[in-house]
Amino acid sequence: MPKVIDHDERREHIVDVTWGLIVRGGLEAATMREIATAAGFANGALKRYFASKDALVEATFDRALSMMDKHIAGTISDHSGLEALRVMCYGAMPLDAKRVTAGRVLLAFWEMSLSNKGLHDRYLEHLRIWRGLLLEHIRRGREDGDIRTSMPDEQLVDEIVLMNAGANVMSLVGPRYSTRKLQKQHLDSFFERLTRP
Repeated sequence: MPKVIDHDERREHIVDVTWGLIVRGGLEAATMREIATAAGFANGALKRYFASKDALVEATFDRALSMMDKHIAGTISDHSGLEALRVMCYGAMPLDAKRVTAGRVLLAFWEMSLSNKGLHDRYLEHLRIWRGLLLEHIRRGREDGDIRTSMPDEQLVDEIVLMNAGANVMSLVGPRYSTRKLQKQHLDSFFERLTRP
């Protein structure tokens, strides 16, 4: 009887291998040949699961986002307004080894998206959704009376996005300028400012 092949499991294995190569050596290390070799496939066999390197990088990017989304969803469920905003911001920062690793994959994706319109549009859609959630919780925080700053909502969202992106990049390229302690200090300062009129 022929062996039953679980194609979803194989796809996940290929993404695991790609993730590891990107983490260890960046996007350049994750060539289709290296991925195939590390995954135990013939070079052309990957095409059955991923049509191109871009498709494989996108699947790896989806995993990084999914990790962050699950982390945030697991802690935000009972919160709204200012507390939900706080949970989202802390959850998206590279405050542990797992999230620093996810940031490494995101950095590779950002690099690739600069020359690939489809990947770039995919990231912009993620960013649009993320910004919308942040804005929703800022508005709820204002309605609850917890957020009292006169700074415009959109400007607060911009600050959160820039703080998060900067922390993810600096945790990789200049970790002494983005330690967990410093990240927490910046977040604490930001949230303290939100409560002042």
